[in-house]
Amino acid sequence: MLNKQGRPTTPAAAHVEHRETFTSNRALQLEEALIFDVGREDVCGVDFDEPAPFKARLGAHARKASTGLPGLSEPEAVRHYVRLSQKNYSIDSGLYPLGSCTMKHNPRLNERMARLPGFSDVHPLQPVSTVPGALELMQDLSHWLITLTGMEAVALSPKAGAHGEMCGMMTIRAAIEARGESATRRVVLVPDSAHGTNPATAAAMGFEVRSVPAGADGIVHVDAVKALLGPEVAAIMLTNPNTCGLFEKQIVEIADAIHAAGGYFYCDGANFNAIVGKVRPGDLGVDAMHINLHKTFSTPHGGGGPGSGPVVLSKRLAPFAPVPFLKRDDKTITLVEHAKGTQAAGRITAFHGQMGMFVRALSYILSHGSDGLQQSSQDAVLNANYVRACMADLMSLPFGNRPCMHEALFDDAWLKDTGVTTLDFAKAMIDEGYHPMTIYFPLVVHGAMLIEPTESESKAALDLFIMTLRDLAFSVKRGETERFVGAPHFAPRARLDETRAARQPVLRWTPRKPVLAEAAE
Repeated sequence: MLNKQGRPTTPAAAHVEHRETFTSNRALQLEEALIFDVGREDVCGVDFDEPAPFKARLGAHARKASTGLPGLSEPEAVRHYVRLSQKNYSIDSGLYPLGSCTMKHNPRLNERMARLPGFSDVHPLQPVSTVPGALELMQDLSHWLITLTGMEAVALSPKAGAHGEMCGMMTIRAAIEARGESATRRVVLVPDSAHGTNPATAAAMGFEVRSVPAGADGIVHVDAVKALLGPEVAAIMLTNPNTCGLFEKQIVEIADAIHAAGGYFYCDGANFNAIVGKVRPGDLGVDAMHINLHKTFSTPHGGGGPGSGPVVLSKRLAPFAPVPFLKRDDKTITLVEHAKGTQAAGRITAFHGQMGMFVRALSYILSHGSDGLQQSSQDAVLNANYVRACMADLMSLPFGNRPCMHEALFDDAWLKDTGVTTLDFAKAMIDEGYHPMTIYFPLVVHGAMLIEPTESESKAALDLFIMTLRDLAFSVKRGETERFVGAPHFAPRARLDETRAARQPVLRWTPRKPVLAEAAE
C-alpha cells in the first residue's frame, strides 16, 4: 500500500501491477532526467573559434574555473525541453478549472498582433518620438479600460494584480496625505473572504488591517461594515464578485457608507471577467480597481510573466495617479515621466508597462466588441452555474444551491466519514487528465473546492468534465478509497509531501553518475 504522503524518487506508476521498462519510460510518456545529468561538462554542443590574442581586463574578477554548464547537442537540448513541456498542464492541453484564477483561452489572433514589427521589438529606452504608434495603442487601451469600468483615469504601469493593488493603495495613501489625515486614517477594512494579497498589500503600505466578517450567505453586509467605520478608517478592500463566487449585493450601500465616513473604496478586480460589459465598477462607487489583463482580457497566464495589472481610478483619485502616464492634447499624446507640481503618488516601476500584454488585451477587446465582451461574461457565469447545477446532488454547497457568478464553490461536508479528503479528491482528478480545481480557498469555507470553467469551454468539454467529477463522487460514496489515497497513480510523479517540500526544499543539485553509466551497471 503506497503511503498517503511521500516524497518519491521513482515514477508514480511504479506500484501499479505491470512490469517495469528498461528505460523507465511508459510508452510515449518519457522519463526525463535533469539537464545536468543528461549533459557533460567537458563537451559543448557548438564549435567556437579560438579567440584572437587579447588582454584581459577583468583582473581578480576573471573566472578561474569551469562554468559547470552541461554540454548537449542541439537535438539533445531540444528534446530535453520538449519532454519537460509535455509534463506541464496548460489551457492548450485541456480544461483548466482553477477557481479565482480565470484560466481562459488565449486567442492566437492576439499572439499574432503582439508579434507585429514595431510592437514586438519596441524598447523602453527608445526615444519617445520613435514610438508614436505604441503610445496610440496604449491610449486606446486606456480609453476602453476606462469605458468598461466607468472610471476617470488608468495607470498602465503595474506589472501584475498584486502590483496593481499596491498602486491603488498608494494613490489612496497619497490622497489621504493631501488631506492632512495621514496620521489619523491608518485602518483598512478587509473582508475575511478576500484574496490574501489584500491584507498583505494594506500592511505593506503601513496600514492596520481589520477584518470584516461575511454573513451566513457568503457576502459582506453593510451593517457589518458600518460597525467598523470611524475617523481612523482609510479604505475598504473588497472583491466583487467575491471569492465565494457571489455578487456583493450591498456593494453600493457599502460604498456610500465608506465615502460618508471619509474613506475610499478599493475593489479587487481579479473577478472582473464575470461582469465586464454587464456592470461598471465606477457606477457602484469604486474608487480604485486593478484589472488582471490575463484573467479578463486573455493575455497569457502563468510561467512567471510577463504580467500586467492596470489600475483604474475614480475622479476622487485620478489626480493621484502614479507616473508615468499618458496625456492627450488635441491629437498629440505625451508620455508624462515627471509630474511636477501634482499630487501624484510617485513612480512604482521604471517603465510604463508590458507592451506585449497591452497589444494582446486591446486585440481581444477590439475583436470581441461590446456585445462579444458581454457575451463572454454571460457565458462564464452560465458555465459555472451549469457545473454547480450538475454537481449539486452529489457535492455540498456551503451557501445553498443558489445561482453563483463565474465560479462554483463546494465544500467538504459531503466527504465526511468517507476517508477521502479534498486533497485526495483533487489529486485523483490528475489521474483522469484534469488539473485540479482550486482547493482550500477561500479560507472561510472548510475543505473548499472552487471551480471556474470560464467562457472558453464548449458544452461537450463541460459535459465530459462534469461526468468525470460525478464518476469520482460516486466512487467516493461507494467507499473506493484506494482510488484516492495516494493519488495520482498515473502521473509522472507520485504525490509529494508538500509540507516537507516547503519546509525542507532541496535547492542544490548534487552530481551523480551519467544516465548511460547507471544503465550500463
